[in-house]
Amino acid sequence: MIRPILFFMLWMMTTVGFGQQAPSTVEDLKVQVLQMQQDVDNIQLNLVTSEKKFKRGILVATIGYTVTITGGLLLGRSNDQLGQVLLVAGGVTGAVGTVLLVDSFKYLGRAGRKKN
Repeated sequence: MIRPILFFMLWMMTTVGFGQQAPSTVEDLKVQVLQMQQDVDNIQLNLVTSEKKFKRGILVATIGYTVTITGGLLLGRSNDQLGQVLLVAGGVTGAVGTVLLVDSFKYLGRAGRKKN
């Protein structure tokens, strides 16, 4: 029990010295503030893009899986052929919606990455 606490205290003491350095002039401070504002604008743009794609993916997937369920309910009845078509079409649409949904997360990754 003592070992993890000692390790944590040692780690904290070594990382304290690695903080950011204060800007040396007012001009450096202005440049850093402008760079930070650009980073925030870029993050906001990526989040808006991600939100749009995420919502579109949810909508398409929901429609697709609803059509799939409807097709499954029609199987074995008088509209068996229609049920089979709806199963396939709904499955494909649902899969496309899921891909869109997962694809929207790439913008979240971009929002969190640092530029060098």
